[in-house]
Amino acid sequence: MGDRAPTRPGRARAGRLLLLLPLALMALIATTDIIAPADIHLGPLLVVAPAITASFAGPRATAAIGALSVVTLVSIGATRGVLTTENLEVQIASLVLIGAFIVVFAALQERRDLELERARTVSEATQRVLLRPLPTRAGPLRLASEYYAATVGARIGGDLYAAARTQHGTRLVIGDVRGKGLETLGDAALLLGAFHAAAHRQSPLPELAASLEDSVSWGLAEVAASDEAVGADIGERFVTAVIVDILDDRPLLQLISCGHPPPLLLHEGRAAFLEMVQQCPPLGLGLGPGPAVADYPVTDFRFERGDVLLLYTDGLIEARDGDGRFYPLQERVEALAAMATVNGDGSGGGNGNGGGSGGPGPLSPAELMRLLTEDLQQHLGGPVQDDTAMIAVIRSDDEPNAARRG
Repeated sequence: MGDRAPTRPGRARAGRLLLLLPLALMALIATTDIIAPADIHLGPLLVVAPAITASFAGPRATAAIGALSVVTLVSIGATRGVLTTENLEVQIASLVLIGAFIVVFAALQERRDLELERARTVSEATQRVLLRPLPTRAGPLRLASEYYAATVGARIGGDLYAAARTQHGTRLVIGDVRGKGLETLGDAALLLGAFHAAAHRQSPLPELAASLEDSVSWGLAEVAASDEAVGADIGERFVTAVIVDILDDRPLLQLISCGHPPPLLLHEGRAAFLEMVQQCPPLGLGLGPGPAVADYPVTDFRFERGDVLLLYTDGLIEARDGDGRFYPLQERVEALAAMATVNGDGSGGGNGNGGGSGGPGPLSPAELMRLLTEDLQQHLGGPVQDDTAMIAVIRSDDEPNAARRG
């Protein structure tokens, strides 16, 4: 959550403008010192100039301002006729030493900033590889997603999502690796790789779930057996997930839940959690070699034109406010949908223009993501404490065969 950092050219322009501040301070201190009584010495205050510069500029600019502050102090001494006094000599030596220390600090800070920039670049590249952007359109569906990592400075963590098109519809997965932060990336990559490899096959949903369980269990066992993980408890590592098939030609979605929080369906302004007939164990707990397809029963739900499906990870519903209260997802989604409809901020129905009625339409996926993000920020009053992923899907039916592959 939060605004994007300014670009490098923007930071450079801002830095050049900020350099006017220490220059103005040096001019003010020098002028005041010169016109002040003889027993008042303001020259030592010139150390403020390089100190301020180090807060927004690099070591070169800091050294230049530091050198200029020494020259300014010498000029003050010459103007007041005290250039050769012991007091001014001590002041000059002190300013040189403190200025040198500030320059070293600025150099260390610049090195740290470069390391953070490299880490951010690696994080963004990792996110692009692991979490491929979801399409905004998939057949009759429109989609939007959001991801927030709990690790400060990171763009990805242990939550995951993915989508794939099949001959009959759109296949989605959202999951949550046990744990949080960057140490969960390997397990997230394991499930995403297995999903991308198997989702395009035209196999039924239970076969896909069994394939994911087999791949994740095998991968986690390989990790636990490696030299770096000797003695690791494989039972402590697993992935909760919801796997969804949304059919193109029928108002139907099919779900399998593997220990994951239930999706939320918004239908005609009312939100309800989709409770499965049977919850399956989380992926990776090891149901044995070649897990049986019968272990993954499918639950069908109606998914009609204008309905909005929200898939999410537990970071959303377990977000606590200052009083320790959980985020009331069902209540807030209904309120946000009603507010968007009253304000005319919805998608305008399936065809984007009010569904032909001229009035406000149902809440669009992108708008739901935006409103949920703002509402969650207000609820938390600070940054997220757990990785959080969300996918919103609406059936629009304006182009039922658009973007179909295979």
